Amino acid sequence: MRPPDLMHSDWRCPDHGPIAPLHVPRHVGAGVVDTAARLSRVPLWCPWPLLQGWMVTGVGWAGDERTGAAATVLACSGPAPLGGPADVVLVAEEPGVGLGCWFAGFEGPDPGPVLAAAVSGDVAHAKIIAAGHPTPLWSVPSADDRCVYVGEAKGLWLYAVAFPAAAGYVLAEHVVLHDLTDSRPPELVYGALSPYLVGED
Repeated sequence: MRPPDLMHSDWRCPDHGPIAPLHVPRHVGAGVVDTAARLSRVPLWCPWPLLQGWMVTGVGWAGDERTGAAATVLACSGPAPLGGPADVVLVAEEPGVGLGCWFAGFEGPDPGPVLAAAVSGDVAHAKIIAAGHPTPLWSVPSADDRCVYVGEAKGLWLYAVAFPAAAGYVLAEHVVLHDLTDSRPPELVYGALSPYLVGED
């Protein structure tokens, strides 16, 4: 990945052209969440209220201060419904960014055919509330170490990626997503950085 220079104002990949750089601070707290929310032009989804025993364990965004964030990611961790620890990564992004596909383990910038096959002739596999609206999600094929749900909210892609795969049952509970770009509840609880996010200083 090449940074902006005298000839180009965007970050660039030699294979894919202009891209949105990913930023994941090594620590998470109210200040980091405020920064991500301020920079973002897409939602920053967070389960609220948090599930029993869960906490926010990472935040990141794809973009820069010049253009704003075209994608956000928030990780939360807690007890899995079937026992043991679990991590859920929530991604909101504009079409063509590819951050959600990267966490889900898909090729390409959008879920495209993978989601089309899951939606075709089938009812939603999970139903959550996002920004006050019922939001269907579909389970799509993924690597054995995770469970991936994809849908749309506020006209943008929404991914919920659960680790390990059995942790996907958390989406069967009553999950309500709040957009932290609208407001940040002061009662949010923060924990150590999720191992599924790559941190920076």
